[in-house]
Amino acid sequence: MANSALLVMDVQRDIVDIVDDGSGYPVRLRRAIDGARAAGIPVIYVVIGLRPVSADVSTRNRVLSAAVREGRYVEGDPGTEIHQDVAPEEGEVVVTKRRASAFSGSDLDLVLRARGIDSLVLAGIATSGVVLYTLCQANDMDFGLTVLADGCLDTDPGVHRTLTEKLFPQWADVVTIEDWLTAIAPQQG
Repeated sequence: MANSALLVMDVQRDIVDIVDDGSGYPVRLRRAIDGARAAGIPVIYVVIGLRPVSADVSTRNRVLSAAVREGRYVEGDPGTEIHQDVAPEEGEVVVTKRRASAFSGSDLDLVLRARGIDSLVLAGIATSGVVLYTLCQANDMDFGLTVLADGCLDTDPGVHRTLTEKLFPQWADVVTIEDWLTAIAPQQG
């Protein structure tokens, strides 16, 4: 796990407010973050941030143009801040992206290459958004991949299940947070 990083993606205040189903998602994800830190695995945060003048969103992009019209995901808006229950520690990297994939319009690839990271552990909101798009792109970039099934959340539980049980296993190891924490825990000798 020396060349791995945990990506915590789009776990921003407004997004958590929209998607959180009351299942304790932020607390569950916090366990993964704390476990990564304890194991010396870098935690890298990815947020979506659009320019206030919407210069970077075409009207042909249905999802993002609707978000712009509604005033969501605008850089500097309090709702785009990382949720307080999973906030980064000082010195942890926060990458801003402009589209669904964590790599789109961001410097994530540069950050990963500079650190020699070749394996990613993915968690975030939404399973059918940032997680799916990032997984596809990271797979094409030859990263080793793990998805924390219960570290992802989606507005549609059926879509979440289909992705984590049928599609994602084609490209990644799909595990629970608890199983991942057991695998990365320092061995007592």
